[in-house]
Amino acid sequence: MGMTLTLDLPKELENELTAEAARLGLPVSEYARRLLSSGRTPGASPKTGAELVAYWQREGVAGSRPEISDSQELARAIRRQAEEGFRS
Repeated sequence: MGMTLTLDLPKELENELTAEAARLGLPVSEYARRLLSSGRTPGASPKTGAELVAYWQREGVAGSRPEISDSQELARAIRRQAEEGFRS
């Protein structure tokens, strides 16, 4: 059995934690556990695309946005929006 921990968080931080957990489709407790776990073991930053994908898979982020059916098209759309914003 693991340790139970109760934290008193500022409302703003609680809201951010809850919103990000919801965006990832995770319970707040699981998202907080992942944050704590990832922060305790500093490792080398991913250097290649394959390392980055492996990191995302370990962290449970890969596949967490099922509403995105074509990630490459989404990336192109975001790029177009950014370029249009720079021209304005």
